[in-house]
Amino acid sequence: MPRRSGSKAAAATTPARPKRRSVGGRDLAGGRQRCQDERRLLAYESARILAEHGPTGFDRARRKAAARLGISDKRCWPDNGEINDALIEQQRLFEPGERDRNLADLRRHALQAMREFAAFRPRLIGSALRGTATREHGIELRLFADSPEEVLLELMERRIPWRQRDEPQRYASGSVQAHPVFEFVAGDIPVHLQVLPWQAQRQPPLDPVSERPERGIDADELLALLADDAPPQAPATLP
Repeated sequence: MPRRSGSKAAAATTPARPKRRSVGGRDLAGGRQRCQDERRLLAYESARILAEHGPTGFDRARRKAAARLGISDKRCWPDNGEINDALIEQQRLFEPGERDRNLADLRRHALQAMREFAAFRPRLIGSALRGTATREHGIELRLFADSPEEVLLELMERRIPWRQRDEPQRYASGSVQAHPVFEFVAGDIPVHLQVLPWQAQRQPPLDPVSERPERGIDADELLALLADDAPPQAPATLP
């Protein structure tokens, strides 16, 4: 039986190394890692823009951050949920005490406003519910009425100065509808009242973060949330 040469024998006994998959000369694993790194970086920059400039909108903040960082590949762009998570993480890291106090204060203001507009079945939505709101953001309430004029008359009767704008909302059906939003300031807290028809209670617009119907919470649920978030009371001491 012929003997194998040393080099051939070594080659026969050495396991073959797995070939790296590459496209256009670039390693796929390295490309995925680069994309993940850019995605995280872009999420934090988008969150910083939201924190600094107020409710500019997730898409606007994301595009502004991408232009600032020079990340043009949209496959490496974070979704709204990732940006929202980055915003919560930044707030907890840099201003934990102030964040908790502001959030509790905003939710208490929301509860008061919900009681005043109880006839319209108000529900708390938006960043004050998600936990990312600042005092500049204020609170967002969704009201239901036969017509926006009913809410307008309520504001007039309470002598609340307001301004109105229309805000487009996306629905699970794929449609986009513009609904009126009445805005005013209570103390130093901006209040945004979004008015929808009664039938929208069953199929509300989509949450911009989760992309699912944004049902929000009612006053009773908010009261329970405030109770859960309240710091534990120190036990009473006996004299």
